[in-house]
Amino acid sequence: MAERAMLDWLSEASPERIAAFVEGLDEKEITEWPFDWRTWARENQLAPDDDWRVWLVMAGRGFGKTRLGAEWVRGVAETDPEARIALIGSSLHEARSVMVEGESGLLSIGAPWRRPTYESSVRRLTWPNGAQAFLYSAGEPEALRGPQHSHAWCDEIAKWDNMSNRALSTWDNLLMGLRLGSDPRLVATTTPRPVPLVARIVGQREDVVVTRGTTFDNAANLPERFIEAMRKTFGGTMLGRQELLGEMIEDLAGALWSRRLIEGGREDVAPPCTRIVIGVDPPASAHGDACGIVVCGIGDDRIARVLADCSVEQASPERWARAVVNAAQAWSADRVVAEANQGGEMVSAVLRAAQANLPLRLVHASRGKAARAEPVAALYEAGRVRHAGMFARLEDELCGMMPGGEYQGPGRSPDRADACVWALTELMLGQQAEPRIWFD
Repeated sequence: MAERAMLDWLSEASPERIAAFVEGLDEKEITEWPFDWRTWARENQLAPDDDWRVWLVMAGRGFGKTRLGAEWVRGVAETDPEARIALIGSSLHEARSVMVEGESGLLSIGAPWRRPTYESSVRRLTWPNGAQAFLYSAGEPEALRGPQHSHAWCDEIAKWDNMSNRALSTWDNLLMGLRLGSDPRLVATTTPRPVPLVARIVGQREDVVVTRGTTFDNAANLPERFIEAMRKTFGGTMLGRQELLGEMIEDLAGALWSRRLIEGGREDVAPPCTRIVIGVDPPASAHGDACGIVVCGIGDDRIARVLADCSVEQASPERWARAVVNAAQAWSADRVVAEANQGGEMVSAVLRAAQANLPLRLVHASRGKAARAEPVAALYEAGRVRHAGMFARLEDELCGMMPGGEYQGPGRSPDRADACVWALTELMLGQQAEPRIWFD
């Protein structure tokens, strides 16, 4: 039975028919069957039959990209004793912890008697038949200047370091050394992000095959709570389309922020902050816009970080005021900056009622949201603001803000973005951007 037909048959056969089929297998077939990736993989996890040099897999989180890449490498190594494979992660730590030692890594898949041995001192895996793989960091492009390989697996290329063009340099050095064997090939797996390397590969049609997929393609193998949490956190957002549905989100031409700009300054964890400010954009009513509540901080390096989006929607004054106080207490905020255009005394009274000693400063907007945002967008351009994590709805709003006051993002108003602008203005620009400020 052909491999593809086998998979189709398994998905439709009754337990009784499967049991009867298994009984008809010989001892070797029974031993090998559980490790036959082409039997168990989904269609979009199998290498295309086309004549390709680069196979780019862009899919949502949890799709099974790591397993796909590891199984492809295993298949190459087990069938070609002369294979010399490059394994490139965003860092050596990630290459080892995810691509090699992870739950879906090379030391965890395939028949145990054919698994490679790993020599950490020389960053090398060796299979029983002699095939080898070597670990590299995308942050060290020069390490790939010289070594030759027959195959390569590049993991999460959208996370590679884009500072000083390191990601592109790593890719170029790898391609120049991909010249062993008669059919050198490369697999790149990633969640799509609008970074220069991904855009270049997508736009390079010759010898490139692109496979797309979503988080929900792999729902049968993911916890229901994870699926629910992803839908709740990212559902209905453009970032969700990117992180879950595997779409490459195009930026609005001329917008003050672009996704590429935000991605270029994203961090997993922020360093300790010496000052923390919370920006608040109060709603006009409990049934209208959200109350934007965004936490930002700055450290000794004088770079500001967006730390949290604590915004609440359709909240009563008491509820959004309590959310502000909770955020201030959780982050030990030095200052809470709240816009007072919509009833300044009311904003002050509501927040003071929630906590009398809240370190509050009311600010009055003399210019529109976009005009206030432009100096802050310039800080992003200068590399002086980073996002410590992913903030789907906030980033959607930032990327919808246009010069001249027009807003083309989701919702009626960029409440989260405005709160972020207030906090960053307080941290980075002082009173320069909004001279009409008074203390409460």
